[in-house]
Amino acid sequence: MAARSNDEQIGVVGLGLMGTALTERLLEHGYRVAVWNRSREKAAPLIGRGATWADNPLAQCERVIISLYTTEVVEAVLARFDDGLHAGQILLDTTTGEPEQTGALGARLAARGVRYLDAPISGSSEQTRRGEATVIVGGERSAFEACADLWPVLGARVFHVGPWGSAAKMKLISNLVLGLNRAALAEGLAFAEALGVSPKAALEVMAGSMAYSRAIDAKGRKMVERDFTVQAKLSQHLKDVRLMLQAAASAGLPLPLTETHRSLMEKAEAAGWGEQDNSAIIEVLRQPGKGAAA
Repeated sequence: MAARSNDEQIGVVGLGLMGTALTERLLEHGYRVAVWNRSREKAAPLIGRGATWADNPLAQCERVIISLYTTEVVEAVLARFDDGLHAGQILLDTTTGEPEQTGALGARLAARGVRYLDAPISGSSEQTRRGEATVIVGGERSAFEACADLWPVLGARVFHVGPWGSAAKMKLISNLVLGLNRAALAEGLAFAEALGVSPKAALEVMAGSMAYSRAIDAKGRKMVERDFTVQAKLSQHLKDVRLMLQAAASAGLPLPLTETHRSLMEKAEAAGWGEQDNSAIIEVLRQPGKGAAA
């Protein structure tokens, strides 16, 4: 879908894996994009493709996409750009944040006339780059509708799920199942190797059986070939798992499978896999000596 106005400039704050993928999507769809990142060198490839640098994108853009690590980081960056916040603008926060903090942030911004949408992305940076991700959105319906032109650019599917914080909750629910699917796939492939079964053959059979999940498409080859080139960092998902457990504890619900998943991911992080792709979780499930941190 074409940009709503050829003259409008969209801001992007945060150029990690996801922020970079989102910026590339915007540029490909004809948007003018103003970018900011704590380390400016990450912006160079995007500037080479047509983006411009902004010292304070909130001051010059009516719609700004935020893609940062945690809600605390989002709050710190917004404090830095406080003089750029202005009534009527829309902030689309794709950060996977803590639901209560996210809701409180939306309320604080609304008091200043700023329209806030928590809009985490379900999908890896590579899936986002291909336009295959899902966007989950919380916030006022009018602000959501004002971004109708952006949603098809940011993802293949979009769900408006309620007020501020609702999307953060839904993202944690989705990531819980996604992460366990990925861990189950890793354990299954490690099991195949231990039994002397070709992991490629096991992957093919699982893909054609009721054991299938989309984790097989996204991570199966990477696990079999030990290609842990980053699409989504293992440490990033571990952060999300901790948020899940925190939210569940507040609700009085134990999550035994997620506790096990957390333990496995912490073991992987301690072994040096944290900055690698989250498919590297298989390395802590393989037989001793069959995988070592790079």
